[in-house]
Amino acid sequence: MMDLRSLKVFPTLLLIAATCVIPRLCGAQAAAAGSRSPGPSKVDIYGGYGYLRPFNSDIYNQDYTSLPAGVVAGVTGYFNNSFGLQGEYSKFFNDPDYCFGAIQGGPVYRHQVGRLVPFLHIVGGAAQVGPSYNHSGSSISCNWGWTAMGGGGIDYILPAFHNHLALRLAEADFEYSDVNYGARTGGPNSLTGGEGMITALRLSAGFVLRFGEKTPELPASFGCEVQPVSVYPGDPITVTGRVINLQEKKNVVPTYTWTTTGGTLSRNGENTTIATAGLAAGDYTVVGKVSEGSLPTQHAECSASFRVVGYEPPTIACSADPTSILPGGFATITSVGRSPQNRALNYSYGTSAGQITGTGATGTLSAADVGSGVINITCNVVDDLGKSASSTTSVTVVAPPPPPVKAAPVAQNLCSISFERDKKRPVRVDNEAKGCLDDIALELNRESTAVLVVVGKHDPAEKPEAAAERTLNVKQYLTDEKGIDPSRIQVRTGETTGRTADNVLVPPGATWDPGATTSFDPASVKRHGQPYSPTPR
Repeated sequence: MMDLRSLKVFPTLLLIAATCVIPRLCGAQAAAAGSRSPGPSKVDIYGGYGYLRPFNSDIYNQDYTSLPAGVVAGVTGYFNNSFGLQGEYSKFFNDPDYCFGAIQGGPVYRHQVGRLVPFLHIVGGAAQVGPSYNHSGSSISCNWGWTAMGGGGIDYILPAFHNHLALRLAEADFEYSDVNYGARTGGPNSLTGGEGMITALRLSAGFVLRFGEKTPELPASFGCEVQPVSVYPGDPITVTGRVINLQEKKNVVPTYTWTTTGGTLSRNGENTTIATAGLAAGDYTVVGKVSEGSLPTQHAECSASFRVVGYEPPTIACSADPTSILPGGFATITSVGRSPQNRALNYSYGTSAGQITGTGATGTLSAADVGSGVINITCNVVDDLGKSASSTTSVTVVAPPPPPVKAAPVAQNLCSISFERDKKRPVRVDNEAKGCLDDIALELNRESTAVLVVVGKHDPAEKPEAAAERTLNVKQYLTDEKGIDPSRIQVRTGETTGRTADNVLVPPGATWDPGATTSFDPASVKRHGQPYSPTPR
């Protein structure tokens, strides 16, 4: 038999675990569990300490005394979130012969609120009970009878262990048992036989292992969206509904209902449209409802707003190109009209002088028989609703300028080429220099009778021949790549002022001062490397 003193220590150990060990475990693992409320379990296994307190119960005037040391164990399976079936075994000990144990089963009801799970149960079954006095030498021992019990308690689901462990804070039950010990033997003063009937209060506390946690059903939500959110009277609006977490029921089709504070709905369904013909400008609201039942998870509601804006008049911008013309000249008048509602537009024009032709988005102004001065033009637009707008622009008629006095031709300094960038090939015409020479070639083509003078220069640290090489490389690029007649290009060398080549365009009749430059014989110059960087093909 289990030692009575060790059983009496069990409540103290349970209290220490509840107040010291459990909070530390919860603190260490609560972060892993998160703040989510746990769902209801499918199976609970309970084990804990029990205390039995009989009252108004005796046999042969011998009171049944309290049993402070006992164990209670049970298994509960749940059919749904609330109702289940429980099986339980309890055993209480006393020295030397008083015993009380029971095997019971019955229905249980719970209602979980967050981590607290209060419950009620009614169970019954078989009880094994002994007399409440020392019956050594007699034939009476722990006998089997029947028992019934009802009560309830409350569990707290610990955040630790992923919600698999709960603490049964308290369970209180009223228990009634009846055990028949047989016929009384030994005379009227004998303490044998008889019937023992016990009415008792049973208290219990311990731990619950939870299995098969159900994920809590999320409430249904219904979102709706309108497109577009802003329309003009007569434009349709599409309303789209989106259902989330609606628990589908077999053979049940969700019911959709729509209402609106303005416009006409086309139908009731997951999506609908709103006709806005005849609506006044303002803000309106559409409300949608979806339902499969009366539970919170079976219906939801949404709302969305839309705006109807009034028709606006068109706008117009007016411009002229060119803005200055000679007498008898022409200018193009351009109208840019816009209707916020994309209505059809018609254009017309007015002018203070001259004549405009055209009825579309462009017209032509003729300044025939118009003297110098400013002509004011009006551009008009009107939509199919009769709403109109106007804009103005102007064209200046200027007197023709006097014939220009022809100036004497002069020499023109064109762009100068630098050879400083490529230290390894200081005389080669690079790509940047070719850009300058391309412009020079265009100028020579325009001035077909002009002559180009190329003056190469060198750095004091170089040989003088470098200036001549630069000059010849420039000439070769213009003749070979750009097709310039070699006879139109003169080559010279100049001062010791840097690695450059100057280019001077000399038209016919113009004079150019050669200054300190000198001509040279190209055949006497020994050239090195490529004359210019190759052109990609």
